[in-house]
Amino acid sequence: MILNVRVVPKASKNLVKKEEDYLKVYLTKPAQNGLANTQLIALLAEYLNIKKYQVKIIKGKRSRDKLVEINART
Repeated sequence: MILNVRVVPKASKNLVKKEEDYLKVYLTKPAQNGLANTQLIALLAEYLNIKKYQVKIIKGKRSRDKLVEINART
């Protein structure tokens, strides 16, 4: 499964919000040294009730708009 994700770094709290055709994810970590991406993977895994290794950013590692692959079969 592929998800469109919009990231908002340096937010006041961690939150996953379902929008019309994407997920909007608020992260407390800044977008530096991969901190926000690491937190995004952990937060999405928790939100979807899967393991972190099942979440992979496939496009947009340095962008607010990302494509995230969810591999729930493993």
